[in-house]
Amino acid sequence: MTAVLRTGALALALALLSPVLARADAVESLRSFVQTVQSGRSPFTQVVTAPDGVKKKTTSGEFEFQRPNRFRFEYTKPYEQQIVSDGQKVWLFDVDLNQVTVRAFDQVLGSTPAALLAGGNLERDFTLQADADAGGLQWVQAQPKAKEGQIRQLRVGFRGKELAAIELVDALGQRSRLDFSRFEPNVTLAATRFKFTAPAGADVLQQ
Repeated sequence: MTAVLRTGALALALALLSPVLARADAVESLRSFVQTVQSGRSPFTQVVTAPDGVKKKTTSGEFEFQRPNRFRFEYTKPYEQQIVSDGQKVWLFDVDLNQVTVRAFDQVLGSTPAALLAGGNLERDFTLQADADAGGLQWVQAQPKAKEGQIRQLRVGFRGKELAAIELVDALGQRSRLDFSRFEPNVTLAATRFKFTAPAGADVLQQ
């Protein structure tokens, strides 16, 4: 084989392999994220699509987490809502209703995005598989191993090494996508961000 043909064959092989290598890198990006990012903060936009694929609801806010098992979703638009975990309990506060729902941490998390990002055991709880690149992101399928959970499918998208998006499909076929912007890894977060005290007069429901 001439040098020109060998060079051409090598270029073709690399071209064929590059999507595979990129997808493998995405799996490693997720593993590296879980191992090295101990806390994080980012604005987010969430789009929830009904099983019929037509009805959609868009919300936005800020997400914060700190390992192990502490996180905070603070929705600001179109309505205010807070979901806060201190690793023992999870509080859901609906501002408009002035209602707080309290649940044990283990009952809520399971194989959810919050568990994956904030302290779940990645290899124990999820089966990882590289997915095709799409929308400028490298995607990883993180299939929950728990068959009885509420999450049917879960994908994590990276832009290089930066967390960019999460998509999930629940047991009813409802699809949710969270897009993160300006993600800040390993930030210092006050412990009070993961504590919740019910406002005066709020209805508190223990579940």
